[in-house]
Amino acid sequence: MKNDKAIWFVSFALRTPDAGHHRFARQTRTFPNEQEAKIFARGLLDRTEDISAGTINPHTPRRVIAPAAIVTWVGDT
Repeated sequence: MKNDKAIWFVSFALRTPDAGHHRFARQTRTFPNEQEAKIFARGLLDRTEDISAGTINPHTPRRVIAPAAIVTWVGDT
C-alpha cells in the first residue's frame, strides 16, 4: 500500500466578478497530509471565503474545518 494516500481534503467555491450572486460549482482537492492542505487553503483565502477542509473517511481522528474556522486553522503551525 502506498504511503502517499490522500487523507485530507480542501473544498472551495470561487466566485467570478461577472457572475453576480452565481458562483462556480464547488471543487475539491485532496492531500496526503494536513500541512499541504493548509498551504493550499491559505493560498485560496484571498480569492474566496467559501473554504472547508477535513479528513477523508475512514481516516481517524475525524476532523472537519468549517468555513468560519479556516482562517484560524491555516494560521496554526
